[in-house]
Amino acid sequence: MAEKMDAHRHPDVIAPPPLLFLGPLLAGLLLGRLVRPPRMPGPVRLLGLPLLAAGAALGGWFFATMRRAGTPVDPYETPVALVTEGPFEYSRNPAYLCMTLIYTGVSLLAGAGWSLLMLPGVLAVVDRGVVRREEAYLEDHFGAAYREYRARVGRWL
Repeated sequence: MAEKMDAHRHPDVIAPPPLLFLGPLLAGLLLGRLVRPPRMPGPVRLLGLPLLAAGAALGGWFFATMRRAGTPVDPYETPVALVTEGPFEYSRNPAYLCMTLIYTGVSLLAGAGWSLLMLPGVLAVVDRGVVRREEAYLEDHFGAAYREYRARVGRWL
């Protein structure tokens, strides 16, 4: 019974989202040491810098917005507010967009082709195991306000 009640306090995500990104990123970096992928040209690798910077900036904006709203960032904690301002005006998932930008930026800078090849799988797992579960929870928790927000703002952009 306590387990069932606990599920109503937060979304039932499959794992902490940062780990869903960090695990494959590190695995790809390690695999690249063992089995070298084709070398990425320098200019392509340098594209990682603006992506990394954009991800860091978006992450800062996300954290500041959540703090101002007084609601937790951790998906295992109960949200106290439906945040629709700041980066949430443009994306319903700015934290995962931030992590995607950082993952891609690091992968490019490191020339980690294996990590880049894993990114679509990472995004599929995050979408099904985190985002969709959070969205179902937010709809149950915030009702019409969330449905109206969801109709106005895209999942990623």
